[in-house]
Amino acid sequence: MPIFHSCGIYSFSGTSIQPGIRTVSIDLFEYKALRVNPTLASEMTEGIKDKFRKMTKLEQVDMDGDLEIVGSITGYDVRATAVTSGEVAAQNRLTVSISIKYTNRRYPDEDFEKSFSAYADYPSEQSLDSVESSLCEEIVEQLCEQVLNATVANW
Repeated sequence: MPIFHSCGIYSFSGTSIQPGIRTVSIDLFEYKALRVNPTLASEMTEGIKDKFRKMTKLEQVDMDGDLEIVGSITGYDVRATAVTSGEVAAQNRLTVSISIKYTNRRYPDEDFEKSFSAYADYPSEQSLDSVESSLCEEIVEQLCEQVLNATVANW
């Protein structure tokens, strides 16, 4: 007769969550970057909450969740990435960097502090103001995916 063993971790939508983990608290991101984007901290916070809502069955609580994510935006920079023969920027890159402190109250050996970054390029003929909203949306999505993968997807 075959014997089956379970590792005790359940998985759905690409996530692996240990038994007993039922809640997650995601704090409002703190904005620490020198260059200011007044809406990015709330967009990042809501993006991660939304990603967890869609990809896990964890209940979101305001504080003391089984899992806790505390984050800050540490960088918001624009740099030229492609230069023409006339030494003029042909393309610019907006890069956003974040720092995450992840606490797993049930399995503390999984706690970590880590930095992530993501970027999006845009033609230099366009001003940052004209493309900032769509670039930030793309970057926030990338960062949320990275955070989910690092915390509950075990990638």
